Amino acid sequence: MKKTLLLLLFIATVVSCNNTKKETETETEKETASATNENVRTYRGEFIYTDDAAVLKGNNFIYGVTIDDKSQELADKVSKVEKDDYDMVPVIITGVVSPNPKAETEEVWEEVITIKEILYVSDKPAKTQIEIEEKKS
Repeated sequence: MKKTLLLLLFIATVVSCNNTKKETETETEKETASATNENVRTYRGEFIYTDDAAVLKGNNFIYGVTIDDKSQELADKVSKVEKDDYDMVPVIITGVVSPNPKAETEEVWEEVITIKEILYVSDKPAKTQIEIEEKKS
C-alpha cells in the first residue's frame, strides 16, 4: 500500500513539474513576442519615393525608408495616386525606427523606418505647401 501511494505521489509530482515547465516556456515566448512588437508603432505621414531614396515625413519627424519589398509595395500604390514624380502622398503604416547604419560614413537620414504593414494610402496627393512658378520673360 505504501509503495502504491509513494508511486502515485511520484507520478503526480512529475506531471505537475512538466506542466509548470510548459507554462514557463509559454510565458517566455509571450514576453519575447511582446518585446518584439513593442518597437512596432503606427506612423502617419507623407511618403515620397524616388530612384535614389524613399522618405516618410510626419508632423514631428522625417525618416528615410528602408528599401525592401514592403517599401516597394507602398511605392507602387503611391505611384497610382501621384500626379507628378515629386508629389507626396499621405499614408498610414506600421514600422520600426532604427538608427541608420550608413549615417556614420555617408550624409543620409540619421534614422530609418522599416515598414511592417501598410494600413492606408490616400487617393489624393498631399497639398503642396510651396509652389514654384516660372515667369515668362
